[in-house]
Order: sequence, then structure tokens, then C-alpha cells
Amino acid sequence: MFKNKLISKMIIILLSLTLIGSIAVIVTLKYTEQAGTAKGPSIDDVIKTSVDVTDIKTNLKSNNYISISFKIQMDSKKAAEELQKRDFQVKDIIINELSNMNAKDFEGTQGLNTLETNIAKQIDQLMESGHVVRVYTTSKVLQ
Repeated sequence: MFKNKLISKMIIILLSLTLIGSIAVIVTLKYTEQAGTAKGPSIDDVIKTSVDVTDIKTNLKSNNYISISFKIQMDSKKAAEELQKRDFQVKDIIINELSNMNAKDFEGTQGLNTLETNIAKQIDQLMESGHVVRVYTTSKVLQ
């Protein structure tokens, strides 16, 4: 092709570097695109897969009175529909958990976080399909 071997080698090296650079750019763009889409579900998805458990009123172990509401986010719409049907079981779990708590357990965020975690674990044991993603406390009044 070319009479000079040096020019042939330089062209091959330049083409190889161009090819390697192009592949690197494509891989980098794909990686950052996937990382950008892994933010999590949109708020509309959260609402579609959530169930409200509202206005639970009960006594605590310390004879205080609590009124509390939750929004329970499930991993799918089908799981949310099942949870809606299990509403009475969910309320039973929450009331039993609250009955073992004292008013001091609600000082700061640790007690509330523990309650949310315990509720999520017990609901997961009930579910035939799907699981709890997160339990949100939407209102709380303690007297």
C-alpha cells in the first residue's frame, strides 16, 4: 500500500488509538446514563404503590394515648393491592407494637424509626407477594 513502512505503522497506530478512544467514550456515556436512571422511583410510582393506614388510636404501655397514621410503600402495585386487603392485619400489627412502647420511646427519632422498621418486618411476613419498601409516619399525636 504505502512504500514506507514507517508511515504504514503510524496510520495503523492512529486508527487503533481512534478506535480505542471511541469505545471508551461509548462505554463512559452508557455508564453515566445508567447511573443517572438509578435514582429510584418517581413520586408518582411511590404513590401508586403505597397504602395509607390512617388514624390509629390506642394506649401505650405507659398509659399515654397516641393517634398515629402511616403510609406504607410496597415494591409493586400488586403488593399494594394485597396490603389494602390485609388492612385489618396491618392495624393489628401496629396496635400491638404501640402497646409495647412507652411515651419516652417517642423522644427523638430513634423510637419512631424502630417502630417503622418493626412494622415493615412484620408486614413482610404476612405478604404472599411483594415486600415493604418503606414505612412513612404521616402524623403522630401523643398525649
